[in-house]
Amino acid sequence: MGKDYYSVLGIQKGASDDEIKKAYRKQALKYHPDKNKSAGAEEKFKEIAEAYDVLSDPKKKDIYDRFGEEGLKGGAPGGGGGGGNYTYTFQGDPHAMFSEFFGGRNPFEHIFGHNGGMDENMETDDLFASFGMGGIGGFPRSFTTHSHGGRMERKQDPAVIHDLRVSLDEVFTGCTKKMKISRKRLNPDGRTTRSEDKILTVEVKKGWKEGTKITFPREGDETPSNIPADVVFVLKDKPHPVYKRDGSDIIYPAKITLKEALCGCVINVPTLDGRTVKVTSQDIVRPGMKRRLTGEGLPLPKSPDRRGDLVVEYEVRFPEKLSQNAKDTIANVLPAS
Repeated sequence: MGKDYYSVLGIQKGASDDEIKKAYRKQALKYHPDKNKSAGAEEKFKEIAEAYDVLSDPKKKDIYDRFGEEGLKGGAPGGGGGGGNYTYTFQGDPHAMFSEFFGGRNPFEHIFGHNGGMDENMETDDLFASFGMGGIGGFPRSFTTHSHGGRMERKQDPAVIHDLRVSLDEVFTGCTKKMKISRKRLNPDGRTTRSEDKILTVEVKKGWKEGTKITFPREGDETPSNIPADVVFVLKDKPHPVYKRDGSDIIYPAKITLKEALCGCVINVPTLDGRTVKVTSQDIVRPGMKRRLTGEGLPLPKSPDRRGDLVVEYEVRFPEKLSQNAKDTIANVLPAS
């Protein structure tokens, strides 16, 4: 059985957005490692963050409600209801999520006294009203907070874009890329920052096209006054020594002589999976002519069990010079028009 995210938050399936947000607040405060020193609190805190990450996102929640954790993390049957192959992995930092939820401030400085206890007479909704979050209000992607008596709106930094270069062979088979990034993270005091490295794992699916974007939410620099930027990798093709790419098709330039173009030829065409296909032409090959080998190209990104074509493009090499005898012979053989 997969994880029951509703049980993790202590709510029933079908709970409203407000109920999901309120449940996250309650559970995250209860199991935050700064206040809960029991064994397993840290792991529970991460599990709560993952549950909220799924249930607060309409797309993830829809897939989870229909297919469970297995469908969400393993690729939902039928392409996730028309949304393409979808594989979820929790990429977030539960502490950053907690900090973002409370507007970048440490809630314990306001909720808990010096002895680490909470006022027993204070109701849960009162706690969050003190943050200007309206009891069971929203979890916006930008927040309004007070700073030195003024108002400061926290907005998310622009996305950080990186090229992710892959070879045609990697696109053909699919591959895993581990990308190391350096970023700033807030220290527990909520004011100072530290530099840290993180490895982001990109699962390149079969047939992905150039320009495909892979987004890691809020993995950029974190400061007391910002929402970290998304880190986005954009797929770029590496040049291939043999082929050119055209979407899901690959193009093989076949160089033939003028004699072969006029008299017929057989060429050996290499395929991506290491085979060789013989292509015979008995007719005259004109410059720019093409032959298609159906199903010998790259996997289709939305249907990786099917493939595009391998397109043979003929390039006719003309001789640099001809002897007079050869010219006379050709003139006598070729038709005048």
